[in-house]
Amino acid sequence: MTGRFIRLAETGRPTINFTIDGRPAQALAGDTLLVAVLGAARSVRSSEFGDGKRAGFCLMGACQDCWVWTAEGQRLRACSTPVEEGMRIVTEDTEAAWFSLAS
Repeated sequence: MTGRFIRLAETGRPTINFTIDGRPAQALAGDTLLVAVLGAARSVRSSEFGDGKRAGFCLMGACQDCWVWTAEGQRLRACSTPVEEGMRIVTEDTEAAWFSLAS
């Protein structure tokens, strides 16, 4: 995956392994999910109101633009949720998407 964000500093933190839509990804300890996802991908999710891609907007948990889900179906704001080792993140809100990753 080619990320939207490129890390220029703070590269000495421990690595966190997680998945985005079933694909392996890495972030650094202390990163939010938004930073982690955009470090590995070009967008956070697709808009539910059109065909556009979304990459977060306010970066502080107010705008509802960065929702993602765990493979178990829990809804998370990517901008205010820390990435954790082994997280399985799903970027589309469809039961088929998260159900297939949960099994």
